[in-house]
Amino acid sequence: MNAKNTKIIATVGPASADEATLRALVQAGADVFRLNFSHGSHDDHRAVYQRIRALETAIGRPIGILMDLQGPKLRLGTFAEGGVTLSRRDRIRFDLDRAPGDRRRVGIPHPEIVAAVAPGHVLLVDDGKMRLVVVERGDDWLEMEALTDGRLSDRKGVNVPDVALPLSALTDKDRRDLAFGLELGVDWVALSFVQRPEDLVEARELIGERALLMAKIEKPSALTALDDIIALADGIMVARGDLGVELPAEDVPGLQKRIVRLARCAGKPVVVATQMLESMIGAPAPTRAEASDVATAVFDGADAVMLSAETAAGRYPVEAVDMMTRIITRTEADPLQRQIMEAVGTTPRHTGTDAIGTAIRAVAASLPLSATVAFTASGGTALRIAHQRPRSPILSLTPSLAVARRLTLAWGVRSRRAADAGAVEEMVAVALEHCRREGLTAPGRAVIVTAGVPFGTPGSTNLLRLAWPAGEPA
Repeated sequence: MNAKNTKIIATVGPASADEATLRALVQAGADVFRLNFSHGSHDDHRAVYQRIRALETAIGRPIGILMDLQGPKLRLGTFAEGGVTLSRRDRIRFDLDRAPGDRRRVGIPHPEIVAAVAPGHVLLVDDGKMRLVVVERGDDWLEMEALTDGRLSDRKGVNVPDVALPLSALTDKDRRDLAFGLELGVDWVALSFVQRPEDLVEARELIGERALLMAKIEKPSALTALDDIIALADGIMVARGDLGVELPAEDVPGLQKRIVRLARCAGKPVVVATQMLESMIGAPAPTRAEASDVATAVFDGADAVMLSAETAAGRYPVEAVDMMTRIITRTEADPLQRQIMEAVGTTPRHTGTDAIGTAIRAVAASLPLSATVAFTASGGTALRIAHQRPRSPILSLTPSLAVARRLTLAWGVRSRRAADAGAVEEMVAVALEHCRREGLTAPGRAVIVTAGVPFGTPGSTNLLRLAWPAGEPA
């Protein structure tokens, strides 16, 4: 296993769905696999899921699986001739008529857009390649003026950055996909098109406790309720694709840092995603700017970084993961990385778990440590310890395979399944044995063991024990 704290999420697609490539991706450093439900059939995803679980059994450690829901897709209608070319200040009407369009008009089959926008609002078409402003509005039409030269063509995507649309984040397709993914046994659900906290409440009612919920921050409207969204989610994804379309490019770096900081302060795992090594879709090496982009997320203390088309459809999926592992490992070895990461304050809660986490930091300042071992029933202990970003590796031991899989996304956590201990001395013996297997013992270095007593009770972390490998003095 690669000795890195920042995790890698690799998207599975045609370039990586076979058994051999999945194994190679894990060997190169992938910790979690993403199933993108914008593409592929349920049968396709089931087959990939089964291969990942078989691989998990073969290598003897948990692998996380994240399902990414498509969310609403807003698109133009069609044109009689496939499209039209517009010059700046040209006008065209968007209406609810589904008849093929022409130079004067085209359908936009989304009454929610027509109802929500007003003169002065901007619509972005084809990932922002075309920008048009609303100059007049009727009950079932919008008079648009082109702000840029370009072409409108069949079924191109539409973004509406200026208003929150009266749309649920879950379409009928998403609901069918979600039910299927939960039945399979996915570990995380990434919710697209989050505009408001209520979107997460709706998803949580469907998911229950069967998986953890990740909010994708990709809509400007989500930024106005970011604290509430973070509070309701189990994790956060900085989805820079749509975010970079709907906001000025120069705003995205600062927003990324803000989202990462707020998620870390809240103790929620945070993922930085989209276009991280995009040139490796077709090239065997990234640009220097892409390497710096990955390093920036690592410097900021993100829990994970994500590869999308690089591993799903690129020519070099394994090389992309290997390169990301190398960038992470080199960046984490830089003394400046920890200084920058620790500049984000971690506010402890008034709980036994966070008191233990604070104590671990104090012990680490006094004693050389080789590992922190967290016995956890729900995963909460390991997540809260990871929130403190300790200098020693975190080994999480849980009797629940589902919990072990969910923790594969958390910063610094090596997640393993282990039976509950019956007594403190047994717990210490089990912890040391697992540390030996993982190569986490070292002469003269202690192991911190944390747990809740009585054992196996969620939320009861109240014990910290120092232990040394056999034969060494306490």
